[in-house]
Amino acid sequence: MPAACWRCFGIYAGEQLKGAAVFTAGPRNGFRVLHGAAPQQVAVLARLWLADDLPKNAESRVIGILLRLAKQERLWKLLLSYADPAAGHAGIIYRATGWLYLGLGQPSRYLDLGDGDIVHPRTAYGRFGANNLGHLRRTGIAARQLIQAGKHRYVYVLDPAWRWRLRDAVLPYPARDDGP
Repeated sequence: MPAACWRCFGIYAGEQLKGAAVFTAGPRNGFRVLHGAAPQQVAVLARLWLADDLPKNAESRVIGILLRLAKQERLWKLLLSYADPAAGHAGIIYRATGWLYLGLGQPSRYLDLGDGDIVHPRTAYGRFGANNLGHLRRTGIAARQLIQAGKHRYVYVLDPAWRWRLRDAVLPYPARDDGP
């Protein structure tokens, strides 16, 4: 579960839990994609999971419901989300639901723990109490740093009066051969 969860939703089919969506504060400077925004005015759709047995368009239907709810509540001016090319994602669901593409974010630092397990530094810290390469190596973990390409960044403007405040140019969507 991501840190700093602001809103969590369960997605149900009848009485069965079939998915979840989580909005968070997101990256430390994520709110800066919107000029003049305060951190609490930009939320990140950090997780969306749906069971595989749901209908084909379930993701877009769920996102549509979440977007309508967010517009009604007026808590945020903008939503931000990411699609990770390293996981084979290009953000097709964001395209289908009207999000704007801002290009790739900054590359991220990950750790290879020497056993084929590639983890985020927060995961390493949670497991070992440290994510410093020197410290991990001194404790017998053959860790090395990996730099992963940036993630695709998508935004959804909830308050149209704030659209002009986008700092980054809206770009054409990436090629569809990047994956789902």
